[in-house]
Order: sequence, then structure tokens, then C-alpha cells
Amino acid sequence: MQVRRSGERGRADHGWLRSFHSFSFADYYDPEHMGFGPLRVINEDRVRPGTGFGTHGHRDMEIISYVLEGALAHKDSAGNGSTIVPGDVQRMSAGRGVQHSEFNHEKAAETHFLQIWIEPDVRGIPPEYEQTHISAEEKRGRLRLIASPDGAQGSLRIHQDARIYAALIDGNEQAAHALGSGRRAYVHVARGKVKVNGVALEPGDAVGASGVDRIDLSGGEAAEVLLFDLP
Repeated sequence: MQVRRSGERGRADHGWLRSFHSFSFADYYDPEHMGFGPLRVINEDRVRPGTGFGTHGHRDMEIISYVLEGALAHKDSAGNGSTIVPGDVQRMSAGRGVQHSEFNHEKAAETHFLQIWIEPDVRGIPPEYEQTHISAEEKRGRLRLIASPDGAQGSLRIHQDARIYAALIDGNEQAAHALGSGRRAYVHVARGKVKVNGVALEPGDAVGASGVDRIDLSGGEAAEVLLFDLP
């Protein structure tokens, strides 16, 4: 169990954007934190009203956006466009190349979201896009599958042998996840407080687990948690 505290993350403040990087990204480089298996990026971003990421390109990456507060408008060169809000999860497979933009068009509210990159197990595929909505009730006191290689349980379909779960844990609520042989887990606390296998974590904290057969979530205080089951 390797704990990664929020304050240890890389950070950037561009005025319009405040970002924390769990792994090396852009101007933040840390050879000890290049990723965790195929999990390459977890950026916690706060985008000021009326601003956003202008059109830019990606290739061969599974890009997942998970909105915590506010709204995020997406537009890409494949003709996809939508606005995602809390409860929505979006997946863009960049494949052989795609251009996209992400904006907060609200006049007063900040957008707070997680951008996640997972390295795919195939390259050069046509770009793909999908999104779904996972209600708070589906995540309350349990780990709800939100992304998987086969789209099980209405989850987003990603091109990697990885599964992402989301949970809301508060009070006496508990949730557990069994890891298969040779699998590892990365648990990121999006907000609130929670214990992971007895280790107390706060907002922005994370823990990487290898060689364990089970992840237990307990002792939550308004916690929202993402769990990555990885090869």
C-alpha cells in the first residue's frame, strides 16, 4: 500500500485553470510518479467561469472526464458535442487522432472535474466518444462500475483491461472490492474523507495497492471515491 498525499501532487495555476497532477504531466515531471500500470493521468482541474481548454489534439489514449461540480462543454473534430454535469461520465478514445475543446460556459460557477487518461491496448483505431449518467443513488454505499473493457452494467467501454468504479461513502457505509490474481488497485479520493484498508485518506489523497486481494472502504465522511482495478 503506497499512499500518495494530496500535497505531494504536482500543481499548476494558470489563472483560468488550477490543476493538481497525480502523475507527471506537462511541466510537472516526477520519475517516481509516471503512472500506475496503464493509468497515466489523474488531473484534478478547476476551470473558472467563461474559460476552458481551446482546441487541441490527442492520439492513442482513453480520456475519461468525471465532473464533480459545475458543467463542462465538449466539442470534437469527429462531430461530437455535449455538456456534462455531476453524475455524467464521458469517454473519448483518441485513437489515430482527434481534436477537441472543453469549456466552462457558466457565468459565475467554477467547473471542478477529474480528467483521467488510460493507455489503451490497441492503437490507431478510429476515434470514439460516449457518455453516460450514473446517479448518486447507484454509487451510495457501493462501488458502481463506470468504465470497463466490455461496457458491463451500462459502463463506458474502454480499450484496456481496466475497470473504474465510483462510490459515495458516508457514516457507517462500507464497500469492498476483490482483486483477482495479479491485479492491482489505485484508489483516489475525489472529495471527503475515507479509510482504505484502514488507511485514513483526505481529499486528493490516493493509495496504490499491489499484492493485496481486497480493497475495503469505510469510515467515510461525505467521501466520493474512484477505484481503478488494473493489470
